[in-house]
Amino acid sequence: MLNYSNMPLDRGSNARKDPTWVDAKKTADSLWLLVKGNHTLFANSSPEVVYLAYQQVAHLDLTQAILLGSNKQDNAVFALDVTELEESLLATIVGDAQFADIRQYGTQVALEDGSNAALARGLCYWHATHSFCGRCGTKNHLVEGGHSRLCDNAACMHQTFPRTDPAVIMVVTKTFSDGIERCLFGRQATWPKGLYSSLAGFVDPGETLEQTVIREVKEEAGITVEKAEYIASQPWPFPSSIMLGFIATASSDEISTEQDELEDAKWFSRQELAQFKDWQHEGEHLKLPRADSISRYLIEYWRTQIEG
Repeated sequence: MLNYSNMPLDRGSNARKDPTWVDAKKTADSLWLLVKGNHTLFANSSPEVVYLAYQQVAHLDLTQAILLGSNKQDNAVFALDVTELEESLLATIVGDAQFADIRQYGTQVALEDGSNAALARGLCYWHATHSFCGRCGTKNHLVEGGHSRLCDNAACMHQTFPRTDPAVIMVVTKTFSDGIERCLFGRQATWPKGLYSSLAGFVDPGETLEQTVIREVKEEAGITVEKAEYIASQPWPFPSSIMLGFIATASSDEISTEQDELEDAKWFSRQELAQFKDWQHEGEHLKLPRADSISRYLIEYWRTQIEG
């Protein structure tokens, strides 16, 4: 299963509309995920996500707590953004635990914990960047257990919800005249040396997913795509996307990266991919994307399942 895709919680979508019900879930058996600057709390130097007990956070302001849902043991799981909390106070709460980017540990994080932590991070980011009404500019406040915000202006009272931006990501393939099937990777100048990855891009208004694949590949690499087959999707709340994965078949092979943000793009065979290292390896040798990403999943899908 793809990382961040194994959501174990019952989100209580209807019940959370009642603020009394939400407050009643803040009990001694509730679990708390802290988020600081979009980072998650981990046990010291390990990939273990830390859930704090209610008693450890009860003295804090919990009015901005976000109810993520209830686990299989019916424990309520909350997220709390402590970015603005005084460092000395925060240190007494977290002890030896440390805040880190979930992606730092990637596939080492337990699937369910990674999904919970990613949801917490995504929702905390949304609240931090949507404090004011998008219609009238008035301050708004958290409602529905943190899954919505309501404008404070009585003449407006516009209600907003977290948005997820759809983005396509694709392994583009073509069988060349030598009979070898190759896939198309690109790289941006800001990436680590040697890192190549699948092409990707956001869906425009009025576009189907397949049309986005065709447009993005053409814009980024000058390659014409004749077919796009959906494979899988992955939540990617870093900060607010869902990645929709495709295998696309190209009808041209001459690459041009002059019109877009790519520094380079190349065709690679399966044999060449076998020589790639993981993205975190030092040096300027060729590298694959992160193991927790759908890009890597699609690459392995093409290398193994499609190859047969």
